[in-house]
This record gives sequence, structure tokens and C-alpha cells, in this order.
Amino acid sequence: MNPMVEFCISNLANGSQEAFEILEQDSNLDVLEYGCLSYCSLCSETLFAIVNGEVVEANTPSELVANIYQFIEDNPLF
Repeated sequence: MNPMVEFCISNLANGSQEAFEILEQDSNLDVLEYGCLSYCSLCSETLFAIVNGEVVEANTPSELVANIYQFIEDNPLF
């Protein structure tokens, strides 16, 4: 089972698209986009993704990618 990384389409438009595209290339991740993840206040303030059910935030797309990989390393599925 691969780690699941979920993005809100509004947050992609707000700047996390680059992170999405980078992570989408990793065959060890399941990267999905949704119309809304119901984190509207967070979505308007920062870049974020939901990783295995937990929010991971960052200020830049590259920082978001690094934070997601760090979160996965620190919180293995098994």
C-alpha cells in the first residue's frame, strides 16, 4: 500500500500545482486531486496536502514536497 497524498484543486490553483506534478511522478505514492477537501481557511492561507489523513503544510511548492517526504519517512504506514 502506497502513501496517499491528496490535493485540493483550489490549492493547486493557489500554488501547489508544482508540488503535485513532482509527487505525481513518484510511483511509490498515490497522488490524487479533489474539488474540495473542506480545509477552506487553510487552503486560502498556505500550500498544503493531506498525507495519509494528516495535513502537511508549506510556504513554497518545493518546501511542500520536502515536508511530504519527511512526513512519510517519520510516519511509516506499517
